[in-house]
Amino acid sequence: MNSSTRPVILVMGIMIAAISVAMLAPFLVDAADGNVESARAFLICALTGSALGGALFVATRGKATNLSARAGFVVTGGSWAVLAVVAAVPLHYAGVGLGWTDAFFESMSGLTTTGATVLTGLNDTPRGILLWRAILQWIGGVGIIVTAMAVWPMLGVGGMQLFRLESSDNSEKILPRAAEIATAISLIYLALTVACAIAYAAVGLNTFDAIAHAMTTIATGGYSTRDESLGAFLEEGADLVALVFMLLSAVPFVLYLLAVRGKPGPLFRDPQVRGFAALVVTAVAILTLVLMVTGVHGPESAWRFAAFNAVSIITGTGYASTDFALWGPATQAAFFVLMFAGGCAGSTTCSIKIFRYQIAWLAIRRYIMTLVHPHAIAPMTYGGKAVPDATVYSVLGFLFAFIAVFIVSAALLSAIGLDTVTALSGAAATIGNVGPGLGPIIGPAGTFQPLPDAAKWVMTANMLIGRLEVLTVLVFLTPRFWRS
Repeated sequence: MNSSTRPVILVMGIMIAAISVAMLAPFLVDAADGNVESARAFLICALTGSALGGALFVATRGKATNLSARAGFVVTGGSWAVLAVVAAVPLHYAGVGLGWTDAFFESMSGLTTTGATVLTGLNDTPRGILLWRAILQWIGGVGIIVTAMAVWPMLGVGGMQLFRLESSDNSEKILPRAAEIATAISLIYLALTVACAIAYAAVGLNTFDAIAHAMTTIATGGYSTRDESLGAFLEEGADLVALVFMLLSAVPFVLYLLAVRGKPGPLFRDPQVRGFAALVVTAVAILTLVLMVTGVHGPESAWRFAAFNAVSIITGTGYASTDFALWGPATQAAFFVLMFAGGCAGSTTCSIKIFRYQIAWLAIRRYIMTLVHPHAIAPMTYGGKAVPDATVYSVLGFLFAFIAVFIVSAALLSAIGLDTVTALSGAAATIGNVGPGLGPIIGPAGTFQPLPDAAKWVMTANMLIGRLEVLTVLVFLTPRFWRS
């Protein structure tokens, strides 16, 4: 077996086995509830997937080999696609009426923490299915953090070179190896999930709902166990719990790692965090004012609905506490714009992310300065560090590629027959891994189920492209990448 291929298959085998073992949790839940068909599907898939993954591992294990840059790209891109296929199988055979297209759409939406769903009647859906959706988002959330912090900087993807897990003096790495970084971040991720579940339980959610919503909240995924999303738990105050933990999950997890290691300062000085906070405060203030002026909500509830739904869209969580499609065209336009925002790099959030806007603005400002003063030296700094030109180019390249994919996918969706609002918001919501779109079909009160299969495949591709940061996927389309 080729030495460059073996570590890729080895990693894939481990991941297939791991996600297959995770299927035992929904199996046990459905078995306890007496949902025989669903329980059988999860058990068979768990055993089959574990055997397949184990066989791949045994066949490729041997002397440790470092992943090359090409292998890193293949693992990064291929793992999400392969795991989505594996995760879709029990959804198809669980007896909830999902064909292969819908099952793959649902699993990809879960793993990429998009939160777009084709399932209806969640209140009556077997709890094992609901738990599996939550597990997929939880796995995808921690997966994207570890990948972003440990892999992408080494591959130079989309400007992630700025986040190499270094201390403020730029000389001491937080942890010496990627494995230790991944372990530490995973523990922080788990701790936040447990804290979130306890908070949900404290306000009155039952154990199952608390755990499921904690997983999807920290993953900023947005899958819920109820048709009304978190709107079903407004009286309990679950939206306020979700608001706090969505904000916490939008912060770079490396800053939590620094804080745990006795360096809390960067958590408050990081330009990303400050930019994200400014965006949230501004968006919430404007939406609150609009809701009060238009009389949609009174002063006592306007801020609550505005804060929760704005943060949900900005972070890409996708929860809804009400049908904000009824708030009027101005708020719809605002939510559409917020779909392109995202949280901080190195978090579970989605879309373009704050630091890219900040780097792009610095680049524009420097260019304007050189127009006024052609011979002036205008160095760029971000967070006290010099920004290399390569980072600027990668950020600008990412922005161009992201917008290009959005335009092409929106055009394809329109050509398939979707109305303008559904096509534009569907393209934005899926490539940005936000979840719900706008309009009566895929808005907060609807689902993606009525869409034609062709549209679902376009959106599924969008979810994968968006979660892999666009440039990672474009690398696969480069002939030079595949040449020896």
